[in-house]
Amino acid sequence: MSVTNTPDAPDAALPGRLAATGAGLPALRRRIQAVLIATQILGGLGIATGVALSAVLAKDVSGSQALSGLAATATVAGPALLAMPLAALMAARGRRAGLVLAYLIGALGAGVTVLGAVVGSFPLLLVGLVGFGAGSSANLAARFAAADLAAPDHRARAISTVVWATTIGAVLGPNIAAPAGESVSGLGIPATAGPFVWAAGVFVIAAAVVALLLRPDPLLTARALTDPGAGAEAEGRSLRAGMRIVRESPRARLALVTVAASHTAMVSIMSMTPVALTHHGADIRLVGLVISGHIAGMYAFSPLMGWLSDRLGRLSVIGLAVGLIAVAALIAGTAGADHGRTALGLFVLGLGWSAGLVSGSALLTDSVPQAARAAVQGLSDFIMNTSAGLGGLAAGLIVAKAGYGPLNAIAACLLLPMAALAIRGSSRKA
Repeated sequence: MSVTNTPDAPDAALPGRLAATGAGLPALRRRIQAVLIATQILGGLGIATGVALSAVLAKDVSGSQALSGLAATATVAGPALLAMPLAALMAARGRRAGLVLAYLIGALGAGVTVLGAVVGSFPLLLVGLVGFGAGSSANLAARFAAADLAAPDHRARAISTVVWATTIGAVLGPNIAAPAGESVSGLGIPATAGPFVWAAGVFVIAAAVVALLLRPDPLLTARALTDPGAGAEAEGRSLRAGMRIVRESPRARLALVTVAASHTAMVSIMSMTPVALTHHGADIRLVGLVISGHIAGMYAFSPLMGWLSDRLGRLSVIGLAVGLIAVAALIAGTAGADHGRTALGLFVLGLGWSAGLVSGSALLTDSVPQAARAAVQGLSDFIMNTSAGLGGLAAGLIVAKAGYGPLNAIAACLLLPMAALAIRGSSRKA
């Protein structure tokens, strides 16, 4: 019996049919990918709509440029705090349960953010941004859901296709920030908080799509296909087992450093770019255009990064990520009042992030056994978002004390451990 004829079949029963026939697996891959693409578009729209003005909103509410960097810290603290519980939930109950929970927490956080802006409470605003950031947890975890059922030699392309889908919502998001702000003008809500009103609704829709359509669960299906009789491997799926595997695998360690360093450098620079632009006279619409270009670099070319990663190898694309992010820091850090140069730097920064995320995520999935993947992937997102949160916090202080240029130089230095491990891995492979 084919997959498409049994959409309501229990996840535990379906893999047996797939294993017996093999004919339904390609169809299942396409259907799961289609659902993930739809939710990535929605999630990307919600995230980007709010992120575009989070630092400006934080500055308005707090009255301090130095504290504006806490907006980025809060938005990445959410996925950092949620990463490990989310990984444990997914390891036990599959991707669907974790993605729905993350999107709903994101919607709640967006609502609290609006409340904090209305009452002028900076602490409440930060609490809301922490919850809002959980929406990005869902979008990040979706890339691993795409890899669950992918063939090993197409794994990076599967990841990159789902990452690419975020382009549509993410590029549109910053550009609807102004209309979103105008839509709440008569409700007593600050214009810079309007995007979070829209984001809350988008996250609820994304949660509903996952709950209704992501069936059968890709992680549970992949696990059963790998070992249909596996029932005593719960210990192998634990977070402790995942950490042990990472300690024992140089390739897994390189993957974690790649994802964390790429993301931290990107968040540190991107989060303070709107503040730097407004300091040089840019208005909200120009800020939205620059961030849209940056997000296009992050997502639009991810299929190319996936193809290169599958074709040339993960290490080659990791090296490309190092080069792109370093060049981006140089361009943006020396732009000054040249808004076009800043926009170019942010676009290249997005390309470097894409190369690092796709190649690092594929390498991580390659490097660990199926049973431990959810735990290790959760650990990766925890490290990535914790590092980026600290980077966002430091970014605001660095810009306030030294400026935007020095921030870019310091962010580029984060690439050194990533480059060193990649070179070591390449020499061992040779």
